[in-house]
Amino acid sequence: MNAESQETLAARKLTEAHRVIRAELAKQIVGMDRVIDELLVCVFSRGHCLLVGVPGLAKTLLVSTLARTLSLSFARIQFTPDLMPADITGTEVIQEDKATGQRAFKFLRGPVFANVILADEINRTPPKTQAALLEAMQEHQVTAGGQKYPLEEPFFVLATENPIEQEGTYPLPEAQLDRFMFNVRVEYPSRDEELEIMRLTTTAAVPQVTKVLGAPEILALQDTVRGVPVSDAVLQYAVRLVRATRLDGADAPAFVKESLAWGAGPRATQYLILGGKARALLQGRFYVSSEDIRAVAHPVLRHRLITNFSAEAEGVTPDGIITRLLETVRPNEADGREHAEVLGS
Repeated sequence: MNAESQETLAARKLTEAHRVIRAELAKQIVGMDRVIDELLVCVFSRGHCLLVGVPGLAKTLLVSTLARTLSLSFARIQFTPDLMPADITGTEVIQEDKATGQRAFKFLRGPVFANVILADEINRTPPKTQAALLEAMQEHQVTAGGQKYPLEEPFFVLATENPIEQEGTYPLPEAQLDRFMFNVRVEYPSRDEELEIMRLTTTAAVPQVTKVLGAPEILALQDTVRGVPVSDAVLQYAVRLVRATRLDGADAPAFVKESLAWGAGPRATQYLILGGKARALLQGRFYVSSEDIRAVAHPVLRHRLITNFSAEAEGVTPDGIITRLLETVRPNEADGREHAEVLGS
């Protein structure tokens, strides 16, 4: 089998997996096509995802249904003000050997030792407890009593956040927000979708989803995503897009310097490329175009751009700034190669 046919086969595998997973999710989830696509891009890119939306939009149901569809172990952690770090990672207890009478410490694993972690209302617990997830998200391991315990692969943290409740919440620190590949906005359903939701959820019938992929298949598809080639022109476009958000750089347009207090770091560029690779494969292509980078720009950048007081007072949002950036930092197609140039701001 030549290289071209191997690439085609790899793209078809992920495209088919995407189609089947969406069909299974549709048994319990109505609409949310964009949300599902962005969530699957995170999964196949080995990224973590933050779902932001008002209560009642099926964020929790979406994550739990996805875990069942992927035949992965699932744990839901309900974040509350009294939740402690040990409630997430686990704790050491003294255990006595009945045969010898000797006592020794034993580590009891917490709910973080699962493939899919639903961190429900993650902003409802203090930063000390939020930080318990940092090592797990970055290193895929937990350290307790000087001992390191690796997490089972694949491992995803899919967190939910309610944007309208402020009392009793603790905003996520920027360092932890940066660990999430995507910040996905979950919007209200359309009129037709809401009618279908009523038909689906107000009867005695409970649709059952079929397990589609297991851990070995997911790990293989993740490796396939990493193997998608990216041209230098697309890499340069992603770098220019991110560098245009940094106030101290010559690449930043005037409206960025007027509206932002802080821009995106190198992890944003990494996730633009990884997200572009996964999106390209989900659409059946084994190459990344600038359009793939543009398509994932909002979920990658919206939680990495910190607006200043002036912008907040004027109602300027990170999404609005990203939209203007995409209009300002433009890729051009020429002679089959993609180039990026910064237009006048």
